[in-house]
Amino acid sequence: MLEPMGAFFDSRLDDYEEHQMTCIESAPEFYAFTAECLPVEPGVRLLDLGCGTGLELDPYFQRNPSAKITGIDLAPGMLGALQKKFPDKDLTLILGSYFDVPLGSMVFDGAVSVESLHHFTKEEKIPLYAKVREALKEGGYFVLTDYFAASEEEEQFRRQELLRLRRMQGIEDDTFYHYDTPLTVEHEAEALRAAGFASVEILNRWGATVTMKAGR
Repeated sequence: MLEPMGAFFDSRLDDYEEHQMTCIESAPEFYAFTAECLPVEPGVRLLDLGCGTGLELDPYFQRNPSAKITGIDLAPGMLGALQKKFPDKDLTLILGSYFDVPLGSMVFDGAVSVESLHHFTKEEKIPLYAKVREALKEGGYFVLTDYFAASEEEEQFRRQELLRLRRMQGIEDDTFYHYDTPLTVEHEAEALRAAGFASVEILNRWGATVTMKAGR
């Protein structure tokens, strides 16, 4: 049974962090590595897409405690847990879809997303990535850590399965429902380049999980 994205994560809030860190292969390593890739200058402004409870922010604040974070997420419970976890940090938390929330122009020194964007198509991501690029300052960059399909066949199968489940449940609205539909690494890189990013590089891999860096 498909569940709306925000409700899916809020219903699992109590054990979300334990699940992420113990049930996903190499999660402690890739959350920590992602934090190491983010800007360390004091007071930088960082955009976090699908911030959840901020698992990548735990190690990041240890490196850069004065960073100013704007986090966007569909799950109010997740945002509440994040605020409670870091009451002394400079957090601006926005309840909504990062596809819809205005990001502005040349606002952020960096952007990050971890284990969030594997629910969307290449066509959906290109305008989002263009918006993220526009929101970055000169020299800014986007760090994406996510898991990816091993082949185009897997990518296509997962997308068709989501459409089948939506039809079976009679879902016709534009609400995001939770179902994993990762792209291949190649298609993800193509989406970033199509959005205007000048460089796209792979920084690390852990099985199906990859960290990519897209420079403005």
